[in-house]
Amino acid sequence: MTPGPVARFLLTIATVAIFLAVAGGVSLAQTQPVTAAPPPPEKVQQLLGLLNDPEVKAWLEARPAAPAAADTAAEDTVASGVSDFENRIRSHIGGLKNGLLNFPQELARASEVVAKDINSGSPGKVIGILAVLVAVGYGAEWLFRRLLRREKSERSVTAAADQPLRLLADLIPLLVFALASAGLFLVFQWPPLLRKAVLTVLLAFIVFRLIRTIAKLLLAPDGATAERPRMVDQDDAEAGFWFHRVQLLAGIFLVGWAIASLMPALSFSRGAMQLVGYVFGLGLLGVAIESVWRRPHFDTSSTPTRAWLVTFFLVILWLVWVSGMVGFLWLGLYALFLPRAVRGVGQAAETLAARNGSDTLLSRMTNVLVVRGARALVIALAVAWLAYIWEIRADAVGGNAVMDRLVGGLLHGVIILLIADLLWQLSKAFIAHRLEVTGQEGGTADEIARRGRLRTLLPIFRNVLAVFIGIVAVLTILSGMGVAIAPLVAGAGIFGVAIGFGSQTLVKDVISGVFFMLDDAFRVGEYIQSGSYKGTVEGFSLRSVRLRHQRGPIFTVPFGSLGAVQNMSRDWVIEKMTLTVTYDSDIEAARKIVKKIGQELAQDPEFADNTLQPLKMQGVDSFGDLGIVLRMKLMTKPGQQFGIKRRALVMIKKAFDEAGIKLATPMVQVSGGGDDAAAAAARETLRRKAVEEAAAAASA
Repeated sequence: MTPGPVARFLLTIATVAIFLAVAGGVSLAQTQPVTAAPPPPEKVQQLLGLLNDPEVKAWLEARPAAPAAADTAAEDTVASGVSDFENRIRSHIGGLKNGLLNFPQELARASEVVAKDINSGSPGKVIGILAVLVAVGYGAEWLFRRLLRREKSERSVTAAADQPLRLLADLIPLLVFALASAGLFLVFQWPPLLRKAVLTVLLAFIVFRLIRTIAKLLLAPDGATAERPRMVDQDDAEAGFWFHRVQLLAGIFLVGWAIASLMPALSFSRGAMQLVGYVFGLGLLGVAIESVWRRPHFDTSSTPTRAWLVTFFLVILWLVWVSGMVGFLWLGLYALFLPRAVRGVGQAAETLAARNGSDTLLSRMTNVLVVRGARALVIALAVAWLAYIWEIRADAVGGNAVMDRLVGGLLHGVIILLIADLLWQLSKAFIAHRLEVTGQEGGTADEIARRGRLRTLLPIFRNVLAVFIGIVAVLTILSGMGVAIAPLVAGAGIFGVAIGFGSQTLVKDVISGVFFMLDDAFRVGEYIQSGSYKGTVEGFSLRSVRLRHQRGPIFTVPFGSLGAVQNMSRDWVIEKMTLTVTYDSDIEAARKIVKKIGQELAQDPEFADNTLQPLKMQGVDSFGDLGIVLRMKLMTKPGQQFGIKRRALVMIKKAFDEAGIKLATPMVQVSGGGDDAAAAAARETLRRKAVEEAAAAASA
């Protein structure tokens, strides 16, 4: 039966401990003990004596300086930089070579240190101490888990809001293990080197368990359930595969880190320490390449090109690391793994945030903070680590101050962009929630008016806020890179003044729009009319308003061209109607009929909420050519008068017909005097025509 991951890691840790325990015996197998460095040879002593001679010193001081190199060579900074880079690589590789050649001697010295300062003559001391600490830690963790299970049995946790408590239930026992094991060790006094060795191995084991616990929470390799959902988008095969690969990679890395961390204290040189690190790096490279080719749902016959490219890229990264170019190594690792890490963390955060089923403003803001904050945290940690690596490498090689400022500004710029993105997402979520609230119906007249005004102003505020956040972020990034932004701000002001003079109409439109909004002249959804433009307000921009005509066309009208605005959707509207009845109609009966119809409409459930004052007749308006003109009045909510008016006219026509009241209709009467009159008219026409012809001939 193959051992589990924890067992495999324990075996590896035991290997490290055995190495520390039995390293003292290596000195017994050495044929020659390690002695102090021999005195310098005789010729070297003679050279030192000549250099101290006064005559030699005087000659050296009077010797002319060597001729300076050519100016062109001194100014060739690019070639000098390339040469320095090559020398650093050669020096690094030479150090690795020396470390490999001197490794047996350094191992012998380390064995003496281990035998004297760590084991103190007891080869099993380190193993015994680690075994006791691990046993105490697991015992404390077992007791805590038992108490936690008893608490769960008394109080069943089923609410979605308690999901974070379930996650902490797996992390807190690990914290108990760390406190119990490390606390027990720190209670007693130990030799410094033994303390460092035990704490380093114990820390590596705790970090391994932490990585394993987090991977188990994210991947759920045993199968996703309602109580323990899988926080990344993977099936069971992929989750199990990557869970085991994460453990294997973490184990190799932490064992290599523990050994490399202890090597300086054991008198190993830097070259030997780097050599051991690169050997463990080969193990990481092997696991990574194996994961590329054996991952689930991968068909080597159909898509081998991508796998070969990734394999080649991984090998190049390892060679870059061996060459000492740590900065390029991390850039390559970021290009390969950072997008996947950000996506996986985002999915996990979305899964965790989605457990809260509420749709309140607080829940939305919390979800944005969790999801965007988790992604930003991953990127920020990556950038911070890259900045730390860059600072170390720059200090080691004496980097260029300009390049240091430029790279540092770029890295800080990424953090600024993350903060700006988080602020923008929070603002956008807040505005979107407010827009949804303002889109609801019902409420008092003041609430409806306030919601309409917010629905009008919030989109404009959102656009202005986006521009403001973008400009501030860009200026802050430029300032961090060493660019003087004061001239940019001044130039932007001058440029704005020039644009203002050159585009007065645009400025007029923008300013007019601002004052229209401040005056609350109209809102989205209201029907307005300005000159020949009329329609329902659909939206705004910084310089224009969109009106939808009732027949369908859209008018895009600049604010500067609106002028006086007639708003037909505020508070109430009065609809006046006229009817013409014949002169023999009973006016009093008509008035009573109209009043009765108005009361019926006001009590009708279809029109009751929209009727402010019922329909009534105001009286006789005038005496027309056809009949008596009657005027009626109706007060309703804006836009609701048309339906009530149509129903009222139908009811009035029917009631007037039943009461015998006739509506006046236009009539045409044609009368004449018979044939004699027609003949006389014809003779008169002929006479006038003859007179006109005679007058025309006389004038000619």
